[in-house]
Amino acid sequence: MKKTFTILSLFTALLSLAQVGINNSTPQQELHITGSTSTIRVEGLNTVNNPLNLGANENTRVFADADGDLVLSNVPTNIDILFNPANYLSDPLDTGGSDSNIINQTGVGAGYSPAGWPRQTGPGLSTFTLTRPAIVEINYAITYSIDKSNVPITDHHARTAQFFVFLRQGGPSGAIVSTDYDGAPINFAGNPGALGYSGNFYTNGDTTGASGLEAFNKKFYATGHDYVKLGPGTYCPMFQGILFVASTTGTGAVQMQLGGGDDEIIVIAHYYN
Repeated sequence: MKKTFTILSLFTALLSLAQVGINNSTPQQELHITGSTSTIRVEGLNTVNNPLNLGANENTRVFADADGDLVLSNVPTNIDILFNPANYLSDPLDTGGSDSNIINQTGVGAGYSPAGWPRQTGPGLSTFTLTRPAIVEINYAITYSIDKSNVPITDHHARTAQFFVFLRQGGPSGAIVSTDYDGAPINFAGNPGALGYSGNFYTNGDTTGASGLEAFNKKFYATGHDYVKLGPGTYCPMFQGILFVASTTGTGAVQMQLGGGDDEIIVIAHYYN
């Protein structure tokens, strides 16, 4: 009888406290764990006990179900790779029309120019489609080379090359997507729709005396990464860039060809409802 009274007393005391503190004596919530490196382990969610756990090399999202229980998602479409074509941009030199892949050098850091055209057009080749709102992750790697009248330059001048990706509605000739799903402007440096800004410094000159030239007649890569909230629709990734130099004396104006090598762009949807 004495043992029963002790257990009941302890249970009543816990109920009266209403809040439980771990590593602290003054909890601020029903459960309050103190410690800058504190964690919670739920063994029912680990890789041994739950096949939905993605393992040591991935992060597995934990959700609260209708009862408030912590569970792993069994919906495979929370993250979806929407777009991953091989060698996305057309390779051959093209100097005319909207599909030009040439950007002329300027003397200042302003005046981004559209450049590059999809090597192939169509669903999965130049466009991706969202069927519901998502946070869209965009990753790209594009190639560029610098020359004058299609001849590699060796002028030892330092230059800056900058790029960004933007989206068009429906295809490569569609309207620029300049606002996100919530209506917020998409913009960088006054360029509507600009996402994933990146930049490289470029120079060429002797590497070891007369034996070679750094950056002479070579292709370079620029990479970028960004997120944007988009609604349902069909979208086409495109590019703009700029090449500028502090002084245009000597060699004068040169040009940058975009997309002459293997160019990659990966679009991933992170669905949130």
